[in-house]
Amino acid sequence: MYRERPSALPHVIAWRSVVPPGTPPGRILPDGCLDVIWQDGAVYVAGPDTTAQVVPTAAGSRFFALRFADGVGPGILGVPADELTDRQVPLADLLPAAEVRPLAEAADPMDALEEFARRRWQTPDRAMVGVAAGARAGLPVPAIADSCGLSTRHLQRRTRTSFGYATKTLVRIMRLQRAVALARGGSPFADVAVTAGYADQAHLSRDVKALAGVPLGKLVMR
Repeated sequence: MYRERPSALPHVIAWRSVVPPGTPPGRILPDGCLDVIWQDGAVYVAGPDTTAQVVPTAAGSRFFALRFADGVGPGILGVPADELTDRQVPLADLLPAAEVRPLAEAADPMDALEEFARRRWQTPDRAMVGVAAGARAGLPVPAIADSCGLSTRHLQRRTRTSFGYATKTLVRIMRLQRAVALARGGSPFADVAVTAGYADQAHLSRDVKALAGVPLGKLVMR
């Protein structure tokens, strides 16, 4: 059972999950975010993924987590996102054990995680929030750079440290997220390709398979 809600902090989603018996491994799609996760008393960071991760979980496992979007996560952790790309790292490897232990032992992990994030909160970088908005809108990289007042080279450097990958990859991942949402909403795949910004349906199929590891039809049947 998975549930999520907006956190009181901007650009942050609070989510929780309990794994029912017989649940197959979950396929986690890349989304341009990083998460701080409490799982059965262990606390770790799931960095930004470049491709889908297939995650086996034991029945009864409990998860409480915060998902940081729009480049706000690295400021809270004090670590550039590109040092966490495609990695899961114990939070104790990044922060002092004295700061992590109360999270691991918390009676209410979600409250503890949100208090942790509030305590370490940094004002969001308006330029990186704009980058995320441009990527979600499917803008080309030069247009995103112009809208944020950055040179293309500066944009690439800032995007890597804030999101974990180059701007073009971020745009591609956001396009995948749009396509999956449209397909799960019932749109025909040909319409999904046009609306999400692919050249054609074949391009949609290739790109989804490359990023998600399975065809779009299998993602819709989740």
